[in-house]
Parts: sequence; structure tokens; C-alpha cells
Amino acid sequence: MRILERALPALLLIGLAAPAYSRTLYFRIDPVHTQVLFSVDHDGYSKPVGRMRVKAGWLRFDEDDWSTAKVVVDVDTASVDLGDKQWNDAVTGKRFLDAKDYPVAQGESTAGEKGADRHDDAKDGVLHGNLTLRGVTHEVPIPFTFNRSGASMFAGMQTLAGFSAHATLDRTQFGMTAFPKAVGTQVELRFEVEAILDQDAQKQYEAQKGTGDAPAQH
Repeated sequence: MRILERALPALLLIGLAAPAYSRTLYFRIDPVHTQVLFSVDHDGYSKPVGRMRVKAGWLRFDEDDWSTAKVVVDVDTASVDLGDKQWNDAVTGKRFLDAKDYPVAQGESTAGEKGADRHDDAKDGVLHGNLTLRGVTHEVPIPFTFNRSGASMFAGMQTLAGFSAHATLDRTQFGMTAFPKAVGTQVELRFEVEAILDQDAQKQYEAQKGTGDAPAQH
């Protein structure tokens, strides 16, 4: 008993000094179940919706500390699909995305935060970061919702994390100044993201980028 009494203070000090358990997890973005949608005014008649394909990306997320959130994603600018080839060609051409010279648009966040409701069970937040498009980089804040995480039977019981997000950008800031009266300058973006738990996601992405190839997604 005396030995235990003497040891107890030391054990308590060790426990207090031990680092808190981190729930920081890394995920690779699943391009099959991730969608990038855009919408822009068409001469006041409608706001057509198109989509683009994610080539590769990864994210870091700790459900208990959103300030450490990190997202890096590459979007294939030639993958524009508006349901019509002629329309697709116009959007990916020189006047707009210029996909031939700038085949990838990249988003990279710099910080994350919970929204105004900062309770532990809050699901909404904001990613602060940069979008590089046509070789031009601008800061674009992205409000997002953390939908859920967990094992999915549709992914072979792999652990998934899901997010929904939206943003608005001014296309003229990225050098797309053509037809300002016929085509809206404000582009609405919507992101539906599913990512697969993979603690090596960042390393794999960076290794593949170093070889000049797009990271493999499985």
C-alpha cells in the first residue's frame, strides 16, 4: 500500500503530461463520388449547370479541431460537361478555361474554422485557401458542411468522410474577360466530396506529383 501511495503522484504527473489523443485523419479524395459543379448566367435567360472531374486530391480532418483542416485538390479543366460538345469546347477554349495551356485547376486550403455556431456538434464551417486557375492565384473562401464519416458497405467497409461546399468566384479575376454582358462574371461553384481514409494520402499525392503523373485513385 505504501508503495502505491508513493507511486500515485508520479503516475498522475505522467498522465497530465501525456499528449492528448489526436483524431487527425488523412483521406484521399474519391473522384468517382466527388462532383464539382458550376453555374453561370447565360444572357439573363438561365443559369446552366456544368460539371468537372477531379483528377486527384487529399484532405486532412480532425473532427475535434477544424483549424487543422487541409484540402488539396486538382481539377481537370478539359473535363467540362455542359451536355453539348460545342458548348464544352467554348468553355474549355482560349477565352475561358484555356484547358490546353492550363489543364489543371488547383485548390489548396490554408486554414479551416467552424462557423458561427461553434458547438461541438456543429457541422458547418469555412475553408480559407487559394484557387489557381489559368496560372492565376486568388483567395477563395469556401463555406462547407461536414456531412458524416464512417464505414460504408458501398466502399467495402472502408471509412469515408463526406462534405458539401459552395463558393462564388469572379471569372474576370482569373483572366476570363470575354463576353461580360452575355456570360455572367460571377460563377457559382458547388462541391460534393467523398474521401477514403488513407493515412498515406498526402505522401502518395506528393510522390505522384513529383513524377509528373496524376496520383492513382482506387
